[in-house]
Amino acid sequence: MNFIQTRGCDKNSPQSVTFSQAILSPIASFGGLYVPENLPNLGKEFLNKHINSSYKELAFDMLNRFEIDIEKNVIEKALNLYDKFDDSSNPVPVVKVKENLYISELYHGPTRAFKDMALQPFGVVLSSIAQKRGEHYLILAATSGDTGPAALETFKNRANVQVACLYPDGGTSDVQRLQMVTENAKNLKVIGIKGVFDDAQNALKKLLASTDFKTALKEKNILLSAANSVNFGRIIFQIIYHIHSYLELVRQKAITMGEKVYLNVPSGNFGNALGAYYAWKMGLPVEKIIISSNENNVLTKLIKTGKYDLRDSHVVSTTSPAMDILKSSNVERILFDLFGYERTKELMENLESKNFYELNADELTTLQNSFDADFCNGDEGKKYIKDTFYDNGYLMDPHTATCMKSYETCSNPNIKTIAYSTAEWTKFSPVIANALTGEIDTEDLKALVSISKEANLKIPDIIKELFTKEIVQKTVIEKEDIEKEILKFL
Repeated sequence: MNFIQTRGCDKNSPQSVTFSQAILSPIASFGGLYVPENLPNLGKEFLNKHINSSYKELAFDMLNRFEIDIEKNVIEKALNLYDKFDDSSNPVPVVKVKENLYISELYHGPTRAFKDMALQPFGVVLSSIAQKRGEHYLILAATSGDTGPAALETFKNRANVQVACLYPDGGTSDVQRLQMVTENAKNLKVIGIKGVFDDAQNALKKLLASTDFKTALKEKNILLSAANSVNFGRIIFQIIYHIHSYLELVRQKAITMGEKVYLNVPSGNFGNALGAYYAWKMGLPVEKIIISSNENNVLTKLIKTGKYDLRDSHVVSTTSPAMDILKSSNVERILFDLFGYERTKELMENLESKNFYELNADELTTLQNSFDADFCNGDEGKKYIKDTFYDNGYLMDPHTATCMKSYETCSNPNIKTIAYSTAEWTKFSPVIANALTGEIDTEDLKALVSISKEANLKIPDIIKELFTKEIVQKTVIEKEDIEKEILKFL
């Protein structure tokens, strides 16, 4: 399968590229992104085939249907990393929380967040391609809290790759920050910036498109790629768990094969939701995809009104910081799929030049045929955390909690909903401690202990050990100095 470009093709680029080319150089013509030229049609035959398959068997077959140009032994090696998750036989448990509401837990990997689902195998694939080609790559990662730890974990000490990870200083939880700044592999560089996630992501996209930066890297015999979900190497692995979660409901006899469900996705950069959309287009029986946001609710406004308006907007710090994002990169791939490359290029250029675009009435109707949305503020989220725990015995993190409101406001209660839990409770313990016990301004470690006692849950050793590890990544800089700092690291 080949990959084409969301904003059309300039004169200097091929009309289409292979999967390996798309993930090695993820930014396409005119600043666009790569998307599959077509999607495999899975349908009932595929779903029935995998009703008793393991997660790895399902993943291998789905990747095979994409006909990607990666050797099978590399794919097998990549997927074997799921064996290191909490339960090797089921890395993504799906748990019933309420009548007709099921939570797909995506956080059982090494960094306790859903980014492990894609980045664990992605690291093996990209490093293997680089070695096969005899090339060395700088992998850029911009993080609002979860991509960074997962990218550092998968790429540390891997051959032919170095990683520069940008995070907003003060814009992540303490656990997320410690997961990054205690990494000591020589091929990793963690850079705190004085700004917000959008500043980090804008810097990443600027560097990926910068001829001068690529020339400076070329002088060091280094090429450039990215670990963010602008890279389709991330997205392809994010399709799989939506299919798995549906099959889990069939296995649990919660639904019959072919019965439609809602997919309710807490959304920041829209990669998780894009994976759900592609799974639907490939044949997964879906009623609608529900997008759950926090106070940075640009996605809710887009889906409700057709307007993507950043003219008077700024990022608001919330209790769900991994979703504190205004420019959701993967919306562009949805626009391309629905409206084609010419309209996508027009809309994205308007967003970049005017901080605004608006869909026409027909386009909005088309978008709403696939998506609905709502947002949840921090106080509402904490109430959902508390009520769901005390009423149903289920403890969720503040990002997952945003799904509870949209479950109430956007879904038909007679249709089953799969909501996605993107992080373990340990990643945001002060918010959860405040929700459960009313504690205020509690440090992460104290909050972890408090929740552990209140909920009778063990703090995972991998989290507890963070608080005694040496901080080795101490760089915090102005955003204007990012390029200079990365070149200094190299």
